[in-house]
Amino acid sequence: MTTAPLAAAPSPTDGASPALLALGITRTYGTGAGTVTALDAVDLDIARGAFTAIMGPSGSGKSTLLHVLAGLDEVDAGTIEIDGTEITGMGDDALTRLRRERIGFVFQSFNLLPMLSAEQNILLPLELAGTRVDRAWFETITEAFGITDRLDHLPSQLSGGQVQRVAIARALVTSPAVVFADEPTGNLDSRTTEEVLDFLRLSVDEFGQTVVMVTHERDAAERADRIITLADGRIASDELLRGKR
Repeated sequence: MTTAPLAAAPSPTDGASPALLALGITRTYGTGAGTVTALDAVDLDIARGAFTAIMGPSGSGKSTLLHVLAGLDEVDAGTIEIDGTEITGMGDDALTRLRRERIGFVFQSFNLLPMLSAEQNILLPLELAGTRVDRAWFETITEAFGITDRLDHLPSQLSGGQVQRVAIARALVTSPAVVFADEPTGNLDSRTTEEVLDFLRLSVDEFGQTVVMVTHERDAAERADRIITLADGRIASDELLRGKR
């Protein structure tokens, strides 16, 4: 990993307002006696430039929470704001645009397109959004992640660690308000797990990125600034490890 000074991500929004704010969000599934409450009136705010981990046992609601915060699922009640924009009740087209422009995703399987080069995969969110590429920012990310000499390679020609670096760079390239990481180390060996966590941490520390990561691994969660633990659809604990809430 590079130790040279790195440029901060370009950001259209400054100030102390949270990157993400959720108030009273409730999500249920099923009807009648079979109704399951996945989220029960959850309040949550995520500070800008913070690394937050969300933990909890199976069925606690952690995956549902990530999905609704990222606009991938709807809530039954409550409101969610990302970068000052309320997404609850937003139409499909507007929500799609917001996800492309203001939200980054890092998936467990990383989801690179096999027919595209590393560079094309990284730039795909900008292409889909019809947004001009900020070459200086692109070069900053790829240099920081040590993949400048692999940009013309297909995913099949990259090592596992390089694939993950490309996936994280893709999540950062739009300078999103929030990057959501969904169990990004769930299927990885210990060495590769450390590498993924290193680059998520670098994204926060060097670029000022806001990262929200769902994980079932306590060791991974402890790399974050804050650990939120869910149980039965509610926040059971909110632990500040470092930095700001």
